[in-house]
Order: sequence, then structure tokens, then C-alpha cells
Amino acid sequence: MNVYQFEKIFSHMAKEFGKIARGKEKRYFEILMTMEVVLLKTHREHPRSNSQRLKEALGLVLYDIESHYTGETPDLSAFRNEDNARFEEALLMGFDPFTSEPIRQSMKEHPDVKVDLSTPDAVRKYFTPFILCIIRLCESIDIQEKRMGSNGYFDFLEETIGPHVET
Repeated sequence: MNVYQFEKIFSHMAKEFGKIARGKEKRYFEILMTMEVVLLKTHREHPRSNSQRLKEALGLVLYDIESHYTGETPDLSAFRNEDNARFEEALLMGFDPFTSEPIRQSMKEHPDVKVDLSTPDAVRKYFTPFILCIIRLCESIDIQEKRMGSNGYFDFLEETIGPHVET
């Protein structure tokens, strides 16, 4: 896989799942806010994991998710490094039952919360809101980098939610 193919995951997923319409973010607020807090904390601990590494990590996460419902696992080792893998793992640990043992365990302990992961379509449905939020995060990174420079996304997070996020 080359860089062009790797970066196509964003447009591919946006085409397949759509995007969160401007003004319709409220439905996804909790997921987006949780992701942003986790990402900001990760960045604070590891400043080398910057906006560019985050964008790479979002691509990796989308490929991770896609592999859960397609069964295809492309070799992404050429794109994964210490700085983007931190973000990838931090995000997946928050919502991916295939990656996160605590999420998997919570699903078992709360059978009243129906989460069906028995078929590829059910897995795809489960991940849809997370995919939409990841696509939105990617758009936000692009906007903030244009507005505030190469690490603009994290500068923006520090300005907006930073004072409320404990490390």
C-alpha cells in the first residue's frame, strides 16, 4: 500500500458512511468530546505525537475498524510508528470491543444493553457513529492546521477544552 492508497480511507469511509452535517453534531457530542479529551491527554503526555501524527492515526483507526467487518487486514506497518500508534491505541481503547478488554467485559456484564457483533453488518452498524466522528475529527484537523499552523488542532483543543481537562 502506498501513501495515496492509505489516505484514500478517509474519502472511502465518507462515501460509505456519510458525514456529520454541520449543525447536527449534538447527536455525536459525547463521542466527539470523549475522543478529543483522550487525544489531548495523549498529546500532552507525548508532544511529538502532533496533529500530523493524529491524522495518520485516524487513518489507521479507520482501517482497524474496516477490518472488523470486512475481514481484510491490510499491512499498515509502513504507516504505523510510535507517535501515531499512541493515538490509535488511545482511541480504540475507548470504543472498540475487539481491541479493548474493558469494553468487551462491560458488554458481557451489561446484557441489558444490546450490542450485536455477530455479523459483519451488525459490526458495521456498531461502528458507524465512531466512524462519523473520526471523519469529523479529520476535517477539524485540516481546518485548524490551516487556521493555526502545523499543530493547530492541539492548539485549538488547548484553547477550548484544555482548561477543563486534567492530565
